[in-house]
Amino acid sequence: MNPNQEEYSIDYLNQIAAPAKKPGLDKKFLLLIGGGLLFAIILVVVLVSLGNGGNASPSKLQTLEARINTLSTISTSAKQNIKSNSLRTTNANLIIFLTNADRDGTAPLLAAGVAKDKIDKAITAAESGDTLKKTLEDARLNATYDRTYAREMDYQLETLSALMKGIYESTSSKSMKDFLDTTDTNLATIRKQLSDFSDTTS
Repeated sequence: MNPNQEEYSIDYLNQIAAPAKKPGLDKKFLLLIGGGLLFAIILVVVLVSLGNGGNASPSKLQTLEARINTLSTISTSAKQNIKSNSLRTTNANLIIFLTNADRDGTAPLLAAGVAKDKIDKAITAAESGDTLKKTLEDARLNATYDRTYAREMDYQLETLSALMKGIYESTSSKSMKDFLDTTDTNLATIRKQLSDFSDTTS
């Protein structure tokens, strides 16, 4: 043996070699996966928030269309039963406003993806106005039609106004906002006349 040669311990190579990896997942890999999942969750939450905040829900828009259509039909059929001249005039104006609203709402609703001939059947059924029609028919049979009609239609227009305000606050569409603002302003005048109606006036 050469006296100048250094002696190394038997496990020298084991000491300078990289330590053997323990079985299982690497901590860095786990952190990377966790970070990716967290980012994905945050992204989904942000996108959902932006979507809900910027656009009115399709169901509300379909409800608006169905309700305007139903009230237009009911007010038109009421003409033959109203006795009071003042209520008849108010109702004639209501028919005009609802007809205009139905026409003017077509473009903004289409822009929001709602077509008049593709309203959900469940919404159409819910907005059929069957309960209102029955109430008015009972009033006609009991000779209280004018008073009942004024009260019920005032309430219906109030719910319509609330629906429009909800849509107004949730949409970012200028054309939709303009339509809702104009329609609500026009109907406010009719609502005042209906709420002030007394069947003692002719």
